[in-house]
Amino acid sequence: MFSILVLHGPNLNLLGLREPEIYGSITLENINRLLEQEATALGVEISILQSNHEGALVDTIHSSSEQHQGILINAGAYTHTSVAIRDAISGLKIPTVEVHLSNIYRREEFRHYSFIAPVAIGQISGFGTESYILGLKAIVNYLKNRGG
Repeated sequence: MFSILVLHGPNLNLLGLREPEIYGSITLENINRLLEQEATALGVEISILQSNHEGALVDTIHSSSEQHQGILINAGAYTHTSVAIRDAISGLKIPTVEVHLSNIYRREEFRHYSFIAPVAIGQISGFGTESYILGLKAIVNYLKNRGG
């Protein structure tokens, strides 16, 4: 059975309150519940962490290689600023899918660049909570097709 690490970056704990016109009204707890249901349906385990602290996300990525075969990450604003998260993902070579609730390419110019995309196997954005579900399906499919 595959184990997938799900990482939520800064401010995602405010989902449901923060800019609902962009992010919708669903909470992070609801997203996590949907991910857990999908993981069960896919026959995989997930471990979920949300942090507003870059170092906590980096430390979690560093410690993931022994337990997890893939990473699903919404790094939030760190997507556009964190070389540290990019290097952590790149250094461990754990297949990673980047997800975003909103379409980052239809937003402010500074959001159009992702430090994570070049080291991820793929990126899904703009589908709201479905971005997470699609991302989980994508990483599981990738792992199954490459033989784990």
